[in-house]
Amino acid sequence: MSLAEIESGIAEACERAGRPRNDVHLIAVSKVQPDARVEAVLQAGHRLFGENRVQEAVGKWPRFREQYPDAKVHLIGPLQSNKVRQAVELFDAIHTVDRTKLARRLADLAQERGASPELFIQVNTGEEPQKAGVSPAEADDFIAEVRAMDLPLAGLMCIPPAEEEPSLHFALLGKIAARNGLTGLSMGMSGDYKQAIALGATHVRVGSALFGARDYD
Repeated sequence: MSLAEIESGIAEACERAGRPRNDVHLIAVSKVQPDARVEAVLQAGHRLFGENRVQEAVGKWPRFREQYPDAKVHLIGPLQSNKVRQAVELFDAIHTVDRTKLARRLADLAQERGASPELFIQVNTGEEPQKAGVSPAEADDFIAEVRAMDLPLAGLMCIPPAEEEPSLHFALLGKIAARNGLTGLSMGMSGDYKQAIALGATHVRVGSALFGARDYD
């Protein structure tokens, strides 16, 4: 699909949900995509992208930002403690805060630098052992803990189990956010972003539908 078709789908979903179009940010997930595909989307005018790995982003985005200085990049994959400094220097937002050690490291660097990327807490709504994220039962306490570190907490993120109805997970994330006074909801991907928008998503992460299938070889 083209960027225009994705944008049209988002606009349609917003209208159906009675929401302004500018409520929803499209994160173009450029992980493992050839530079030519990423540049084509940049040339089309899009400026918000998502990457899964710090090292891949470090090798890609400083070059692109020389030509497109207004481009913004969000980290949507797991963040290892030894990559935190690189991450805060490169990314405009981090969607995968999921443990106290990581939050403390981010807080230390925020104090040192006088600035921090926007942060989202990842909630493992399906409680899948192979996935990162705090459990729904632990989310309230962890949100309070992150706030106590004076970090810029924008909202919550989730990746629903592939075999389950995603709307149930989007609704759960929305409830956790609402009772904690958070408005940012990073949820919804290529196959379900319209459902996510109907349930309050503020950031949708679309990759393969926009760029085409990834080649991991």
